[in-house]
This record gives sequence, C-alpha cells and structure tokens, in this order.
Amino acid sequence: MIIKAILFSLMLSLVGTRGLAQQIIALPSLPNPPDLVWEMPEKESTSDIFITEVIANVSTPSLIAYLPERAKANGLAVIIAPGGGFHTLSINSEGRDVAKWCVAHGMAAFVLKYRLVPTGDDPVGEFIQKVQSGQAEMDREMAPIIALAKADGLAAIQYVREHAAEFGVQPDKIGIMGFSAGGTLAAAAAFDYNESNRPNFAAPIYPALHVVDMSKMPLQPPPLFVAVTNDDNFGFHLQCIDLYQKWVAAGHSITMHLYDKGGHGFGMRVQHLETDNWIERFEEWLKVRGILE
Repeated sequence: MIIKAILFSLMLSLVGTRGLAQQIIALPSLPNPPDLVWEMPEKESTSDIFITEVIANVSTPSLIAYLPERAKANGLAVIIAPGGGFHTLSINSEGRDVAKWCVAHGMAAFVLKYRLVPTGDDPVGEFIQKVQSGQAEMDREMAPIIALAKADGLAAIQYVREHAAEFGVQPDKIGIMGFSAGGTLAAAAAFDYNESNRPNFAAPIYPALHVVDMSKMPLQPPPLFVAVTNDDNFGFHLQCIDLYQKWVAAGHSITMHLYDKGGHGFGMRVQHLETDNWIERFEEWLKVRGILE
C-alpha cells in the first residue's frame, strides 16, 4: 500500500507539471439491472441543437479527476455532475470548464459521468421528442436510470472520501455540484445519504427537483448553494424556490441566487449577463462558510 501511494503521488506530481492533472477512474456503484441494455457504445459528439459537445450512452459510471499542483491545493474537492436530461452530458460548460476553474482556484475537481438513458444515433433528438410528448411519461420511463444516476452521485462522494489522502483533499471538505439533471444528483445527495457518502456541501445549479424526494428533511443536512434564473426554460426556478422555503423552514443553511435573465443551461457560458458571475458567488460562499480557507 505504501508503494502504491508513493507511485500515485508521483504520477499526480508529474502530470501536474503539465498544468492540469487528469485521471479517469472507474466508479463502483449499484449494478445495472439485467433488463437494462445499452446497445450503442459511450460516445462524445457535437450537438447542433445544444451547440456544444455532449456525451451519450454512459453505461458504466466514472470520474475524471482534475487535480491542482500540490503547492496550490487547498484540500477542497468538488464533484461535478453535468446536465443533459439524463440522455446526455453537457461535458464542457457544465463539466470540463467548471473543473478547470476549480483547479485554477486550488480545488480538486471530479467530473462525474453518471449512467444515462440508452439512446440511438441522435440522443439529443430523442430527448427533445420525449419532452414534447409529455414530462410525466418521460419521468416514468427514466425512473430506473435516475435511481442509478443518484447512486452514482453518492458513490462518487464515497470514493473521493475513501481516497482523499491519495488525491490530496480533506475528507471533510468534499462537495457535489450539479447542473440541471446533474443538479438532481446534487440535491438528492443532500437529502439522502449515509455517513460515508454525505456531502459536506451541495450546489444544485438550475436543478430538476421534481424527481427528488423532498418530503423528509435530513437530520444533518449540508449547506446548499443554488443558482437559477427567472426565465428558466423548464420552470426549475419555481422548484428551487420550493426547495429554499423547505430548507429555511427546517432551519437549514441555504443560499440561493435567483437571476432575472440567463435561461436554462447557462453553466460556464459567457452571455454578458449576471449569470456569467455565478461561480464567483459560489467561491465567496465557500469562503464565508469557512469551507474554502
């Protein structure tokens, strides 16, 4: 074990000299149900509709670790769950770009590729068609996958905590951030966890909360940071307001930024709107909470 730890640390330091350490980690989680089959392989492509790169057909959960240089590391870890309606992952503005920002600020970042709905050659088109056919039916169809994705989020927290020393992070400073469908994972982790996979903070960004059980408040909830807009295309700002009211009524810590404009899926996009600076507000929040020292 000692030799393994030394080699692991050496690998991180060598990769770190190239500016941004990365490691792909297979993530143990709940097994796939036997009747759930992905006929297409995992694939990254450019969506003309979403105007960004997306990943589809994730059948095995994994983490992509982005680690700062040891001299700049502050011990904080952020697990990042991109969105995409559980059909794709918006891997850049809600994944890699967030990770790069974290590393630049001394944080270890872990982009989570959680399991997605099996799709064909046009995953974005399939998602849009399902949305148009009705949200309720779509949610029922996705329920088994959403359960697996939530489990992947908790498994990611547990994995990073169990390997905290190897990654150079503090086990009591591990949080989860998610966008849209990924926000579902972040919010769900704040409601339903055990001692090993409890996030120390959670940041659901324009999350889909109607598939999160918010009927029972957790006993030791993590502090929440929420960002959403009044013109969210899916109306998720109303769900966020409901979460805020429930959290405050229970006496828990929550900060919410409700921006006037910015739409859904702003992530790290530059739109020359107030939403461009949400991640700076996140950094301020971490500092005020004493999480980021």
